[in-house]
Amino acid sequence: MVQKSDGMSYAPQAAVVEKVVAPGEFRFAAMALDHGHIYGQCNGLTEAGADLVAVYDPDPAKVEAFRLKYPQARAVRDEREILEDDSIQMVAAAAIPNRRGPLGCRVMDHGKHYFTDKCPFTTLEQLAQAQQVVAATGKKYAVYFSERLHVESAMHAGDLIDQGAIGRPIQVIGLGPHRLSKASRPDWFFRKEEYGGILCDIGSHQIEQFLHYTGNADATIQASKVGNFHNPDVPELEDFGDLTLIGANGASGYHRVDWFTPDGLRTWGDGRTLILGTEGYIELRKYLDVGVSSEGDWVILVNGDGEHRYSVAGKVGFPFFGRLIRDCLDGTEIAMTQQHAFKAAELCLIAQARAEVISPI
Repeated sequence: MVQKSDGMSYAPQAAVVEKVVAPGEFRFAAMALDHGHIYGQCNGLTEAGADLVAVYDPDPAKVEAFRLKYPQARAVRDEREILEDDSIQMVAAAAIPNRRGPLGCRVMDHGKHYFTDKCPFTTLEQLAQAQQVVAATGKKYAVYFSERLHVESAMHAGDLIDQGAIGRPIQVIGLGPHRLSKASRPDWFFRKEEYGGILCDIGSHQIEQFLHYTGNADATIQASKVGNFHNPDVPELEDFGDLTLIGANGASGYHRVDWFTPDGLRTWGDGRTLILGTEGYIELRKYLDVGVSSEGDWVILVNGDGEHRYSVAGKVGFPFFGRLIRDCLDGTEIAMTQQHAFKAAELCLIAQARAEVISPI
């Protein structure tokens, strides 16, 4: 059973699995095990048939824990052993956020695709550098936007929209509460230069979903704000943030992220998404249905055909990972375009930089 109490350890495993490569056809390594999302990244890739062949982190304890889950990954003593191994086609990493961009550039400069945890950057300068390296190398800078890519209800919502179930999407409301679990967080989590700010970090999920569901290649941040309301002992932490934006096609969005999940909730956050279309609406109850079921992945659809409520847990799978592998091998952009990943990153950085501080400590 997937551990749901702490988002940092949330690593789904698929009930619906489709291998897209034969053994030995796609080899990857894991590096920079700073965030627990690396386990979700590796689960998705290995379930789709990729071979996890090596792991590196300067902390031996992290490597030992990782190899308990993935004993097939050979531990190496230096990142160069991975970067200089021509048989490795991709590096998956979950570094401290402000180190993700520079690591990705090193990986791509060594001829490998890069798959990073979100947020992919903490500054616009890092984004610009990565864009230059992608253009020069032709390698992918892929991003693990797990709140869509590793959530079956979120994936199913995209399918419903593509099928025209709610007409043209015109507004998205995204709610991304998280449990703080302060005692278990590493020091970098509380230093803004390293984690980037709440809109840069978990806000990136929300902006990526907005762009995807509304079919926008660009958007404008209208307003954003952040605050620290309840954690004066860690003044650089932002425990609340929200933003509004308007897409190039006129669709609008409101998104709230916070670290205020109560201890009484059975999961790390009651994540919800509401998508309004011209002919209906969709609501996602991603991780549980409060007071009803601890099972997640509920999709509520209302349109001209009536009221519909679906439980899609274990029925949709996580096709992004197989598509990403094939994209790397085939030179396609089926899983996610590079432009989309970089635009989501850019917008969250702009929202963070322009945010009004509403509760300074």
